[in-house]
Amino acid sequence: MALTEVARVFLKLGVTAFGGPAAHVAMMEEEVVRRRAWLSREEFVDFVGATNLIPGPNSTELAIHIGFVRAGWPGLLVAGACFILPAAIIVGILAAAYVRFGALPEATRLLYGVKPVVIAVVLQALWRLGRTAVKSLRLAAIGVASVIAVAFGISELIVLAIAGAVAAIAATPKAGDEGGRAPVMVGGLVSKLTAPVTGVSVAVGGAAVAGLWPLFAVFLKIGAVLFGSGYVLLAFLRTDLVERLHWISERQLLDAVAVGQITPGPVFTTATFVGYLVAGAPGAAVATLGIFLPAFLFVALSGPLIPRIRRSPTAAALLDGVNVASLALMGVVTWVLLRSAIIDAPTTIIACLSALLLMRYKVNSAWLVLAGGISGLLLG
Repeated sequence: MALTEVARVFLKLGVTAFGGPAAHVAMMEEEVVRRRAWLSREEFVDFVGATNLIPGPNSTELAIHIGFVRAGWPGLLVAGACFILPAAIIVGILAAAYVRFGALPEATRLLYGVKPVVIAVVLQALWRLGRTAVKSLRLAAIGVASVIAVAFGISELIVLAIAGAVAAIAATPKAGDEGGRAPVMVGGLVSKLTAPVTGVSVAVGGAAVAGLWPLFAVFLKIGAVLFGSGYVLLAFLRTDLVERLHWISERQLLDAVAVGQITPGPVFTTATFVGYLVAGAPGAAVATLGIFLPAFLFVALSGPLIPRIRRSPTAAALLDGVNVASLALMGVVTWVLLRSAIIDAPTTIIACLSALLLMRYKVNSAWLVLAGGISGLLLG
């Protein structure tokens, strides 16, 4: 029963979760915290922070964490697969149309109505999660400092690391207490997570055989070492696929990234599009498997450690700092999205009406996304 419920929830999210990782986190919070109470808000925030500390697609890793908590190891696999597959199938269909017609299907009008809804969904989640994560004035100050640091162009990873370190140092555990073991626990987590990355690098270095293996190896490497936003993904893909291997052109790469942005589900399904361009349907399947496989491995390694970290005062303080910084990063992304989504009177009305329906009448965000898409087709 729990496994079926996990599959149903993440299949729905895989079809309706437009707007990138920030929107995905917001929609998951609504489904698994507010509507179904699978997790407390504090547990959910802990998992959001944890996904920012490991490579790979954050929202997919959050889905995998939730599946594991709800239905164990089968839930881990089912949640991730159900969140990824709808988007991969949609992207594969678009890739086939692209190969046949040489251009992307028109999606601007659809997104015109969807984007303002996404903004309302994310702002509501930020408000709810922020009230849970910001437990003190110290954490509030860390959150504000994180926003300022990102605005000045400092790397997200550096911001997360500094926020966690500052919060942990400020906790100042007394000698002999539980917090003294926190560095050992955190260090153990880091070593467990970096071991697979090292192995992947060696494997990719030896990938000089014909067939689908080189394609799989390239995307496995990217999935295992990539931190950050879709823009970082673009840089990795350009270096490997355009400049080094010459598998696709600059224009094809930009079109692939655009498809990943305009379709629901993980942005990393850009890999599905590229794989189809390089080797047809088998290439799409192999590239998708390669880029998402590390996410399952990293969550399997780190997930069981999160409750233990929360029990240690110093490690818990570090996690609190990372959580606040993660929400700060989410807030910066939301501001960027807001400026591109709310551009005139109709989009302003859609955003305000969506916020009202979400906060006052608790309407499911999936229905609002659908209504926003229809509005966009009519008005865009």
